[in-house]
Amino acid sequence: MTLSDIPAQARLYLRPTWFVPSPIGLADGSTARMGNGLLWFQGYELTARHGGRRVARVTVPVAGFADAVAALPDPLAERAAWLAANISLQRPPLVLGERTIRFDAPQVMAILNITPDSFSDGGKHVGDPQAAADAGFAMAAAGAALIDVGGESTRPKAPKLWEGDEIARVVPVIERLAAAGVSMSIDTRKAGVMEAALAAGAAVINDVSALQHDPRAMEVAAAAGCPVILMHAPSAGDDPHENPAGYGDVVADVFDHLEARVEACLTAGIAREKIMVDPGLGFGKSLADNLALVNGLATFQGLGVPLLFAGSRKRLIGALSNEAPAAERLGGSVALAFRAAELGAQMVRVHDVKESVQALHLWRGLADAGLSGV
Repeated sequence: MTLSDIPAQARLYLRPTWFVPSPIGLADGSTARMGNGLLWFQGYELTARHGGRRVARVTVPVAGFADAVAALPDPLAERAAWLAANISLQRPPLVLGERTIRFDAPQVMAILNITPDSFSDGGKHVGDPQAAADAGFAMAAAGAALIDVGGESTRPKAPKLWEGDEIARVVPVIERLAAAGVSMSIDTRKAGVMEAALAAGAAVINDVSALQHDPRAMEVAAAAGCPVILMHAPSAGDDPHENPAGYGDVVADVFDHLEARVEACLTAGIAREKIMVDPGLGFGKSLADNLALVNGLATFQGLGVPLLFAGSRKRLIGALSNEAPAAERLGGSVALAFRAAELGAQMVRVHDVKESVQALHLWRGLADAGLSGV
């Protein structure tokens, strides 16, 4: 099928490909830049889906992109141009009071779980707010730009937690960190917890249900005017991993879901520069789904907002390394963080801050050297 044969009702997706270390020395117009980062590429993989199946996939050079998409039906040509513009759109920094987090290089979000039952580090800090805060201070000192504080486990089949108990877990920790000027996000699905955490000093809402689990969540986020992170999960119910239907094309399905959630936020009055997205690695997804999401990660740049990647200690690492338990997945976690940076992720969410920061420093050094021709 040629581009001109693609039905006007099809859905289009663009994935940057053919990455190059620098545009220097290449013909004008032959490369495009991903956001305001250090990644340049020479091609777009264009995928069209219609009626639940893929009807076309072709790689188009950047230099010939405008001419190629002109052959598409008008609605698709407009969408292709919109996706390409989003991929290269500047990602404004997150302004969190006196703190500004820039996205010209990948940043690290540190995981601070105040839970007894999270899959990796549950129980480590429960019942001792000062010890939890001290762990957060250490993460910030190690180079984390944002500390993600969570009081409810979202592992499969985790028991439901009353919001009062969740607030009691996270607020004393947030207050201690905020008093020292540490920037934090609150990892929660509950509007009441969002309100309490923001009042205590958190600055960002990170919701695994993309503001769908709690009917008041969107209202709270919009009223607060704070940045939000919208994660994909197949269910907005009590178990975010529940996914009896599976996926037709996991990258396309997750993209469509996140695109709709971004639009819902914009409609609710949340500014685009305050929105981030997370494809939800491991949430209701098989090993094949997770690998496809990693390989297709650059596709999500088409949403035009910063991308958070959370692969730290996830199940797919164990599945590819003789069922290594969560505590023994450091190598795979760092490898995933590095790969996410290579594919344009503006932030990576990690347990192992020092090692991840070091890996991203290496990535930045290699990118700088490539740009300068060293």
